[in-house]
Amino acid sequence: MLKRLVIGCALALGAAAQAEAAELKLGYSLAPTSHYGVGATAMAEDLARRTNGTWTIKQFPANALGGEREMVEGAQIGTVDLVVTSTGPVGNFVPDTLVTDVPFLFRDLKHAHAVLDGPIGQRILDEFPKHGLIALAWGENGFRSLTNSKRPVRTPEDAKGLKVRTMENQVHMTAFRTLGVLPTPMAFPELFTALQQGTVDGQENPIGVILSAKFPQVQKYLTLTQHVYSPALIILSPAVWEKLNAEEKAAFKEAAKVGAAAMRRKAAEDAQNGVEELRKQGMEVVTDLDRKAFEEALKPAFAEYAKKFGQAKIDEIR
Repeated sequence: MLKRLVIGCALALGAAAQAEAAELKLGYSLAPTSHYGVGATAMAEDLARRTNGTWTIKQFPANALGGEREMVEGAQIGTVDLVVTSTGPVGNFVPDTLVTDVPFLFRDLKHAHAVLDGPIGQRILDEFPKHGLIALAWGENGFRSLTNSKRPVRTPEDAKGLKVRTMENQVHMTAFRTLGVLPTPMAFPELFTALQQGTVDGQENPIGVILSAKFPQVQKYLTLTQHVYSPALIILSPAVWEKLNAEEKAAFKEAAKVGAAAMRRKAAEDAQNGVEELRKQGMEVVTDLDRKAFEEALKPAFAEYAKKFGQAKIDEIR
């Protein structure tokens, strides 16, 4: 009888533990094979290991839970548990993130990582709870480049008059307006069709995104402008965060760091190998950009950014 009682108690405890286990919904805008998917998988595996399977993650790629802005809103209200997103739409929720979108702010990946992984990046992450979100880690998209269906772009003059899809991000839109480009904010799920139908002439994204989204099918010209470094974020709903004990919160943060590191590695690989692949898929690639001319043309925008963010903050990042 004692043996049966011990076994029964063990089974009851196991059932209780199983009942408390939760599967979280994680959404992102790209394919499962993209850097977002690689990062999400790495995080999911690490979190399951750290929590002994108490917390698991189910992925919803390719905008299955909505566009990025919709998913971030979902995290705020608790209908989406986790989001991997570009910072573009996040500035509408947490304005401090917008400073990372200033054109030509970061010299290279090493510089960007030093900023985001240091005190400056942590100060921005600390702002999220004030806006109803939890930011677990900085991921990566990489440096953004311009594509279009009209003509090669080497100088600001070449870019004038192009109708270019941008994210819903005032920093990006200010830069393009200053260059004489017509910025057209549009949710990412609508972009391929808009390019296909000629609603917009072009778009700008990191190489990995251009590949993953199959833009060579609807875009002829790629210019390696690398005009903006694009971080990504791993965001958790406060509705989940508030259920966690201190040990679980630490596990989520560490698992997110593992996911972010995997995302960065994949984004870097895509950037290194992707340009040649885009050439193979028929894109004409412009590498001889007149960067100084673009920086000169953007001076009025830089003055606006100084007013918006404070010159001292921009200088600190630089």
